[in-house]
Amino acid sequence: MIFKLKLISLLFAVALFLYPRNAGAETKVLFGDTHVHSAYSFDAFLNDNHSAFPDDAYRWARGLPVVHPTTRVRAQIETPLDFLVVSDHAEVLGVITELHSDRSLLSDMGWWDSFKRWVTLEITDYLIDSGRGELVFTYGLPKPAVGTGHDPVADKNGVVVDAGLGDTTAIREHVWDDIINAAERHNRPGTFTSLIGWEWTSTPTGANLHRVIFTPDGADKAAQFLPYGSDDSQYPQDLWDWLVATSNRTGARFLSIPHNSNLSKGYMFDKVTLDGSPITADYATTRMSLEPVVEMTQVKGDSESLPNSPGDNFSDFETYEFYLQAYGTEYESDPGDYVRSALKRGLAIAQTVGVNPYKFGFIGSTDSHTGLSTAEEYNFWGKYPNDSTPETKDQSIIGDADNSGWSMSASGLAAVWVEENTREEIYAAFKRKEVYATTGPRLRLQMFASWMFPDNSDQAEDISKIGYAYGVPMGGDLLRTPEATTPKFLIRAVKDPLGANLDRVQIIKGWLDEKGQQHEKVHNIAWSPGRLLDDNNNLPKVGNTVDLDTGRYTNSIGTPALSVMWQDPDFDPNQRAFYYARVLQIPTARHSLFDTIALQAGDLANGPTTIQERAYTSPIWYTP
Repeated sequence: MIFKLKLISLLFAVALFLYPRNAGAETKVLFGDTHVHSAYSFDAFLNDNHSAFPDDAYRWARGLPVVHPTTRVRAQIETPLDFLVVSDHAEVLGVITELHSDRSLLSDMGWWDSFKRWVTLEITDYLIDSGRGELVFTYGLPKPAVGTGHDPVADKNGVVVDAGLGDTTAIREHVWDDIINAAERHNRPGTFTSLIGWEWTSTPTGANLHRVIFTPDGADKAAQFLPYGSDDSQYPQDLWDWLVATSNRTGARFLSIPHNSNLSKGYMFDKVTLDGSPITADYATTRMSLEPVVEMTQVKGDSESLPNSPGDNFSDFETYEFYLQAYGTEYESDPGDYVRSALKRGLAIAQTVGVNPYKFGFIGSTDSHTGLSTAEEYNFWGKYPNDSTPETKDQSIIGDADNSGWSMSASGLAAVWVEENTREEIYAAFKRKEVYATTGPRLRLQMFASWMFPDNSDQAEDISKIGYAYGVPMGGDLLRTPEATTPKFLIRAVKDPLGANLDRVQIIKGWLDEKGQQHEKVHNIAWSPGRLLDDNNNLPKVGNTVDLDTGRYTNSIGTPALSVMWQDPDFDPNQRAFYYARVLQIPTARHSLFDTIALQAGDLANGPTTIQERAYTSPIWYTP
């Protein structure tokens, strides 16, 4: 028996050695945003953000007062962020912004092409100056597919529109230098971290395949390349190839983050690659090396689960039903759009090719186009001009669809577990997936898994010490030992110090059965006092204290913290599985209610009045 215990201890020691975390280290959670656009993004500038540049974005994130780019009032975040990525679009990076005031950097294209360009710019400038720049943006949006093939890039409407501006390299180099320098000026190791990045914005036939890319490295390496855009290629594989080649050439490291998979028309997490080729082990390995996390929640909705997920009463959350295209078509949700479905699909692919292409962690971010990372419902400053001002909230924001400011979500933030606030530490946390997503509240959330947690571990003052000593944290793999029986999951959730109490903690499990069929189940594992599970294991609602006349709520329901150690009653050691935690707050007022009250508009017809904000841990995987 003693030998067996020693063997188990040895195996855990090996596992912890292989896992890049010092088990005895003091860790802390940081909150940040990896997805913010400044006036250098063409869509931001065309939608009336003419003054919020990278410096302003960093100032806001650090808690300093700034001038709102559209309302022109002083604005300030309630609680500063710990880190930020300014992620302006690589496509025509800063070109529209710079040309609006100075055309001296334009190259000669011959008299006819130069004349056509002059006409285009004159019309663009006129529309911008008259407050109708969004018409230019809408004109450039893709049209839905006209063909029936699998590959949207190859479709007639999948071609990237040529702006006809000629060689804009000099402009983009100047703008990229400014973005780099702003990040370097605001980076304060130990206090605030700025990360250099951009967005790759592939949207063939309106299928959102966007990625945010950032590097933990500094100006010396970032100055050696220009951001890769969808005008270079719309295929993710080409982006990955470029990232690998650029890394080999410059020494820069990169991390790519898919976002808004909910709008991908099934392509983001498909059973095959974008061009219809089979997913191979090499493809899966490359994807997971460069894309270890996904952006779960942001302004254009939540991507956790299909809105009609069976057995999940909380699945239809901040559902956004508008594609990024020139005119509206009916939204059709697809398993390839949502993260939970992707996790299950990944288990099946791994069983076939040996590598899981969808083995990722979760973060949230804002995708704000005002330069302001705003994710607080009660202090929401908008992410586009039309949702920044209550009077203009009815106006359409993107294309011809009926996606007004009422449709937009205030979400979200990225949370990372690190030893210190530095570029290296944050990058490492992303790589090992020890991160989680929150829709805005700064919930403190931890999750560990082990075969041998001591009894009553959930009652410990600090579960981190137990979690790292005996198991693996969120984002990790639970390794099976000879003595293993049923895994234990140790979870602690603590409310935002300035926010609402907690309703419940859930575990979402996905697995493959012996026939290779995919399954999922939602387990309520901890909740605020005064409620019991019914015969069907359903938990009564926590209640709602929101005053619809004021937007105020009380913490008279719910609980400030929940701590639990849970074992899967249906665990099968022969089945591939994943587990992640979802934590729900009690209901609070949504930004749409606050604006309705401010407008004295009476009944709200364009959005929910309340919201149950939440957080999602990265999964822990079990492989037989």
